[in-house]
Amino acid sequence: MDFTLDEELDAVRELARKIFTDRATTERVRAVEGAAERVDEDLWAELAKAGLLGIAMPEKAGGAGLGLAALCVLLTEQGRTVAPVPLWPGAVAALAIAEYGTPEQRAAILPGIAEGTARVTLALEEFGPHDPAEPRCTARPDGDGWRLTGVKAVVPSPFAAGHVLVSATAETGPGLFLIERETDGVTWERVETTTHDLAGHLTLDGTAAQAVGTPGSGVLDWTIQRAGVALAAVQLGVAEGALRLAATYLSERRQFGRPLATFQAVQHQLADCYIDIEAMRVCLWQAVTSLEDAAASEVSAVLVAKWWAGEGGLNVVHRVQHVHGGIGVDVDYPVHRYFLWGKQIAGTLGGPSADLARLGAVLSRVSS
Repeated sequence: MDFTLDEELDAVRELARKIFTDRATTERVRAVEGAAERVDEDLWAELAKAGLLGIAMPEKAGGAGLGLAALCVLLTEQGRTVAPVPLWPGAVAALAIAEYGTPEQRAAILPGIAEGTARVTLALEEFGPHDPAEPRCTARPDGDGWRLTGVKAVVPSPFAAGHVLVSATAETGPGLFLIERETDGVTWERVETTTHDLAGHLTLDGTAAQAVGTPGSGVLDWTIQRAGVALAAVQLGVAEGALRLAATYLSERRQFGRPLATFQAVQHQLADCYIDIEAMRVCLWQAVTSLEDAAASEVSAVLVAKWWAGEGGLNVVHRVQHVHGGIGVDVDYPVHRYFLWGKQIAGTLGGPSADLARLGAVLSRVSS
């Protein structure tokens, strides 16, 4: 299958690459890591000005209407520079609201997301080994709305967001619920993650919420699949950026009178990185194509892409740090950020072992 980007997606890639390359420099990323909210607000404003924050959203909601494929192009370019902006959770939340939200929810939330004046984040994870598709956070009806009770772990970049899209289980099944970030029954605990993002543990105690879609209708599975693909896209960019750093360093660093890049053992390490990256790319675009075409294999395609992102991506950042030698563990040198991002993405929404277990369950159902 040919996964070559068409003209529109290629234009998105070139625009995104220019903005991230110009704005997300090593010096700028280092400065943002020491800022209060750990988000590059200037870069966020630039992405909004370029129309990239709403790139995947429908045109009637103020977006560009280019769908999941364009979002993955954008996220890959973010990963190449490990740019500290909360793109994937906000974009996936916006897609879920655009697909399943009420007209009132879409009108209230989506235009601000596209313009960069409003943010929504996702609360899909909980503590302990569990499937994100089966949240233990509970939702009970309360008049025209709902009340949520439970704990959500490591909500990404919540403190500049106005709303949070929370997964919870009602009597009719799991679903998604929209809450205000600051309201009665909400408690936040600030936590710094592996990537230096400022995340939050969220405790809900009878918190007022609105359902996005009907609980038990598949809205949560739909969102988790797109979150998995979004994470795979970021990880692909992280791996590409890490390999680029390694190639530059090894071509300039000399030992025994010649560049390190000419040593066969080093070449083999970089060749393995290249193979893993190409496998990640093919599996990512197979998953995107399956989701956009509503193919019967979409669940397994997403799990394969997410597994490659976790396993292959982690292998790449490990190798890249290894071939840098001692400087690879120096936190003043940029390569360590790629390792940290690769490590965190690999464990988000379950690590590679969990993805394999889910894939095995899907395949066994298909074959039975």
